[in-house]
Amino acid sequence: MSLDPANPFARPSTLPYQLTPWRDVRAEHYLPAVEAGIAERLDELRAIAEVADPPTVANVIDAWERSGQLLGRALGAFWTVQPADTTDELDAIDATISPMMARLGDAIYQDRALYERVVALNERVEADEVVADAAARYWLETHLRDFVRAGVGLPEAEQARLRELNERLAELTSAFGRTSLAGSNAAAVHVVDEVELTGVSAATLAGARAAAQARGLDGWLLELDSCTPQGILPEIADAGLRRRIHQASVGRGWSGEHDTRALVVEIARLRAERAALLGFPHHAEYVAADACATTSEAVHAMLHRMVPAAVANAHAEAADLQELQREELQPWDWEYLAEKLKARRYSFDSAQLRPYLELERVLHEGVFAAATALFGITFVERDDLPGYNDQVRVFEVFDADGTGLGLFVADHYTRAGKQGGAWMNNIVDQNHLLGQQPVVVNNLNIVKPPAGEPTLLTWDEVRTLFHEFGHALHGLLSDVRYPSQSGTNTPRDFVEFPSQVNEMWALDAGLLGRYAVHHQTGEPIPTAWIEALTQAELFNQGWATTEMLGASLLDQAWHSTPLDELPSAPDEVEQFEATALAAAGVDYPLAPTRYRSTYFKHIFEGGYAAAYYSYLWSEVLDADTGAWFLANGGLTSENGRRYRERLLAQGGSIDAMDAYRDFRGADPDITHLLKRRGLIE
Repeated sequence: MSLDPANPFARPSTLPYQLTPWRDVRAEHYLPAVEAGIAERLDELRAIAEVADPPTVANVIDAWERSGQLLGRALGAFWTVQPADTTDELDAIDATISPMMARLGDAIYQDRALYERVVALNERVEADEVVADAAARYWLETHLRDFVRAGVGLPEAEQARLRELNERLAELTSAFGRTSLAGSNAAAVHVVDEVELTGVSAATLAGARAAAQARGLDGWLLELDSCTPQGILPEIADAGLRRRIHQASVGRGWSGEHDTRALVVEIARLRAERAALLGFPHHAEYVAADACATTSEAVHAMLHRMVPAAVANAHAEAADLQELQREELQPWDWEYLAEKLKARRYSFDSAQLRPYLELERVLHEGVFAAATALFGITFVERDDLPGYNDQVRVFEVFDADGTGLGLFVADHYTRAGKQGGAWMNNIVDQNHLLGQQPVVVNNLNIVKPPAGEPTLLTWDEVRTLFHEFGHALHGLLSDVRYPSQSGTNTPRDFVEFPSQVNEMWALDAGLLGRYAVHHQTGEPIPTAWIEALTQAELFNQGWATTEMLGASLLDQAWHSTPLDELPSAPDEVEQFEATALAAAGVDYPLAPTRYRSTYFKHIFEGGYAAAYYSYLWSEVLDADTGAWFLANGGLTSENGRRYRERLLAQGGSIDAMDAYRDFRGADPDITHLLKRRGLIE
């Protein structure tokens, strides 16, 4: 099918770095472009399978990687704007596109003729009849595996069932995301009595009042974070309000119009059935086999190694917190009292930090400055380049020699229609085959202050800013031939590694002294506070590790339980969750799981199904790398050059762990992570 030439996706963007021309794009442009793009890609891949000449890297791999450019332009734009600035119209388009993409994946990877063409090329490469570099060989390895994992070898009847499962799962996960977001928005806590907000910072109050006004309400509206812990709780002195916030958080998705339990049950059951069709004992094994972990047994071994010490530390921390109040400690008390205890123990309160953490300075003198010190790259804001929302900012990134490297798009503020949490995505993937340079997006959910007032961050928001920019660096510093191997296109349990490494620079003493400056007086952060921040790294780690392990093990339970033992009805979800957490030894009420099943978007909408463990698995690599940086002088250009060339630049063009060993010179040592989280001395 042909696309109207007036559609802005009909041809490559003429803006720098092929940035989406947002001023020309309207909602009605997406679906026709995706439909035409799917048809175009299928035609292009069919042509590869039908070529009469012997298979070569050029007529198979290069041709494959050149295909689908129209589809890539449309989806790169749509998957950027839909989660960040959605509307009912965009949600409806998402509901339509998701099953279409599932059908496309099946059409490609169940195509026997296309598969045999790739097999034939692989045989010629192995016989040295065709010259192929490491990236092309790895491309063949991963794509042949993808064909098998998509059921190319199954009988037609089983392939047909697999296609039904994939399409239905695409519909269900899309519905979970929309329902969960609506449920979180509806669960925001409305406050009309200002006394309840005693102790809350002026910045938080201003944001909450603006949120209430946006919905036509008086007073203040406390919108919920995507996870169970709520960032506002350390500021709330009123125990009753803390309880309301906590109960609103853990109560999402369990009843009413935003009940997600039926979706959870069907998604889990269909994934289990699909895994069985493909010859795996369960979905967790299907996922692990394509990851660095390689087996779900290895995942469970890593997680369970951490459980006893983490829970024991959480109990010890609870005993310390209980001493701060007469009433029995409750889960909604933890974050508030922990902040008080930290202030007492380290002689400063995190709330005191906020005036020193102004967004612009943190971004330029912290996040960007660290990247400059390591890699020599610099950033210039491009006010002339459009974003999809007025709050979106675009920066051109220059390499050390002054050449343009790509674009960094920053969308920092929360707003109606934006999903919770923080994330990175690409609009354009770096690759030499098509001569494209990266356009990378970071999204956060910082409350925007009233006009004319500075954006003052919490320490957690500073860490998140550094974290997401670590993902951005992975995309910006990619140096690969093929689009499919660009940047963060790595195994799921590796992709969080560079982002976690980048967090370490938030605490670099020299850097912290530059970016943590009082926004009114210009005074740098007191040296004693920098020391206290470093000393406090182990504080509350029992609780933090337990709630993270709870989510990881709950995810594993949903995806490693046999089909006949999974819930079959919505009212069985709560008992399944409780049983799974108890069996894993993480059912500690004062440290509830980071996500409950009903709002666990990572695994029931996003790409982390059976892979939420990835954060902890990647942290093993991160902690080991952090130790290497510190042992070799820290924030230096020499260290940055090695890290960039041997790891970040490789993207997904070689095996991820081979890249890691080449960079580090050894396998990762889990001891560094266990020490960081206080699990061993």
